[in-house]
Amino acid sequence: MDGMHPVGHHGDGGDGLLGAIVTVLVLLSAAGGYLLAAGRARRRNSAQGWNAWRSTSFLAGLALLGVALLPPLGPAAHTDFRGHMAQHMLIGMYTPLALVLAAPVTLLLRTLPPARARRVTAVLHSLPARVLAHPAVALLLSTGTLGVLYFTPLYNTAMAHPAGHWLMDVHFLASGCLFAYVIAGPDPAPNRPGVRARLVYLGIAIAAHALIAQAMYGGFFVDIHAPIEQVQQGAEIMYYGGDIAELLLAAALVSTWRPERRTTGAMLPERPKASAATPH
Repeated sequence: MDGMHPVGHHGDGGDGLLGAIVTVLVLLSAAGGYLLAAGRARRRNSAQGWNAWRSTSFLAGLALLGVALLPPLGPAAHTDFRGHMAQHMLIGMYTPLALVLAAPVTLLLRTLPPARARRVTAVLHSLPARVLAHPAVALLLSTGTLGVLYFTPLYNTAMAHPAGHWLMDVHFLASGCLFAYVIAGPDPAPNRPGVRARLVYLGIAIAAHALIAQAMYGGFFVDIHAPIEQVQQGAEIMYYGGDIAELLLAAALVSTWRPERRTTGAMLPERPKASAATPH
């Protein structure tokens, strides 16, 4: 009928102490690498420097990722749908926004040797990158796949195997970063549409998230093997947590809005004559 069953989640409850240690080491390595690159960018161009807020944003993103992956939330996400959904919000929406606002690609281009920087730029402008960075593709990968995950047996299959759960987390993080980058990222993006167009795609994402959460709460077409109470509370986390994350993304997008200055047409017909008549 609605695909929901009052049984617990599958999974091993986490990867234990070794998994937590590896996660911490990876996060610390990423933080150290970014800070070293930021220091190098400042030394290369002391006048331009590197915005401290960018570094703070990157560290905040890593902290959010640590909260999502480490105890108590990390193990809970394997056994409780509410924990899964809270983890999904952190990994797929909040962490990506913080990481993307840190402008890691710009930092990379400013620290690489010129030849390597040109190769990175060439990759960014390649056809696969241009297709991947289109808002429609990013929307499909980040939001469209949620319908496949929760309305088919895919979620239950992934939760039955530790590797499936980690692959799901990797997808949430990668697709979330892609969507945040396309919509409001400060890094250069090939063929990025204007702010109005990106607001439309963001509005579609907001509506899709709301519809999925409401269908999940009502049990319509949902295939999630978890107690109904957990599914409904997870749907509430998705609905309200997603709204807050998308409002933050909208604020980041609007902050990049730069009204175009029109310098042609009938608005400036007299200025050349006036300046020509002015003695120098």
